[in-house]
Amino acid sequence: MLSSTKIKSVDFYRKIPRDLTEASLSGAGLSIIAALAMMFLFGMELNNYLTVTTSTAVIVDRSTDGDFLRIDFNISFPSLSCEFASVDVSDVLGTNRLNITKTIRKFSIDKDLRPTGSEFQSVPALHFIKHGEEVDEGSVDSSITLTAANFDSYTHQYPILAVNFYAPWCYWSKRLKPSWENAAKMIKERYDPELDGRILLGKVDCTEQIELCKRNHIQAYPSIRIFRKGSDVRDDHGHHDHESYYGDRDTESLVKTMEGLVAPIPVEGSQKLALEDKHNNTAGAAKRPAPLTGGCRIEGYVRVKKVPGNLIISARSVAHSFDTTQMNMSHVISHLSFGRKISPHVLSDVKRMIPYLGGSHDRLNGRSFINHRELGANVTIEHYLQIVKTEVMMRKHFGEISLLEEYEYTAHSSLSHSVYIPAAKFHIELSPMQVVVSENPKSFSHFITNVCAIIGGVFTVAGILDSILHNTIRLIKKVELGKNF
Repeated sequence: MLSSTKIKSVDFYRKIPRDLTEASLSGAGLSIIAALAMMFLFGMELNNYLTVTTSTAVIVDRSTDGDFLRIDFNISFPSLSCEFASVDVSDVLGTNRLNITKTIRKFSIDKDLRPTGSEFQSVPALHFIKHGEEVDEGSVDSSITLTAANFDSYTHQYPILAVNFYAPWCYWSKRLKPSWENAAKMIKERYDPELDGRILLGKVDCTEQIELCKRNHIQAYPSIRIFRKGSDVRDDHGHHDHESYYGDRDTESLVKTMEGLVAPIPVEGSQKLALEDKHNNTAGAAKRPAPLTGGCRIEGYVRVKKVPGNLIISARSVAHSFDTTQMNMSHVISHLSFGRKISPHVLSDVKRMIPYLGGSHDRLNGRSFINHRELGANVTIEHYLQIVKTEVMMRKHFGEISLLEEYEYTAHSSLSHSVYIPAAKFHIELSPMQVVVSENPKSFSHFITNVCAIIGGVFTVAGILDSILHNTIRLIKKVELGKNF
């Protein structure tokens, strides 16, 4: 068997008897300095271990989030009425979706972008509007011609005033004219304005009564408005309380609608009944409130294919004409982003990675694009967007990986003249490459190794210095002692 003496012979750390050791002031000073150095280096190593380091790479897009991209937006148009505002999507594969309403909300706003009421209720889909077969042969007009001078007096004189705002050059106005005049003639015969006095049909030529049409926020022709006595309330901002008619435009449908409006009103013309019963008539399905102001805020989202395409916001209608010279597509972009929204909970967990996400995911937010008419009419505002996907791979506890996805984009905007209806166009093009930002965590074993190296290295270096310093001091003392003798 091995004796204890032989085992002790392999001891790397031989012990010096305590009675042979000696403490010194120089050794104490070096020990304090060594301890402080160890603490300082340990703190730096710990900070380096806890600090997140990242690496960035550009690779071919290998997205796994489907074939569609979500676009969230909040855009205000001071001069585009919610009545005709349409959100359309198209792409190079032939997709062409018009007047998207399911995921879109509209709010009437004034020229200062302030909301003027609750959400504007859009018609889900405009049905085919039937027109009469009558031909305008220069017959005597039966509807009253309204102007800015007599408009208010008529609206306050008759419980029901139906007005056709038209333009002589408009194709749809020309098709409506014979039916409107025939309906006005029949209503006049059945409800004599002098004897009955409950309803009157009128018309406004918007090429002559420009200010009157602007006051009523007419942006397309023909626009049929129904005014009720006492309910057309206006304040300093020009708000209105009346209705728009979007039903069929043949004589029979117009007459039926007008009779439905008159039915609840006594011959004496009770203003109270006209207000209380204005929804209890047969025309309820063919009309809806007119826009309160001439502007519109459009918010919501659309889903598009991940191919080059367009998001277009413009005025659209299948049975109205627009005066393109009077249209202004100026807008303010409050929000425009791509991809899934990052929830506040996730965002709080990845605060340390925010500096690596970049600042181009909201490049257009808060920017205004205003056409001050210096360029003339028919101006389309176009935005060219280059979108790049960024993936951030974060290390979590126990080696788990959390993936955060974000779409960043660059934007270039321009104004251009158009022969068609002016619009706000967002041309979207996705990059085939994506940016991958990865965390590079340090292993705990590497941290422990460095800590041991710090302690051992500082201890060893301090020991050598202490030995040199101690021997030097002893040598100096011996020399001085020899000189004394």
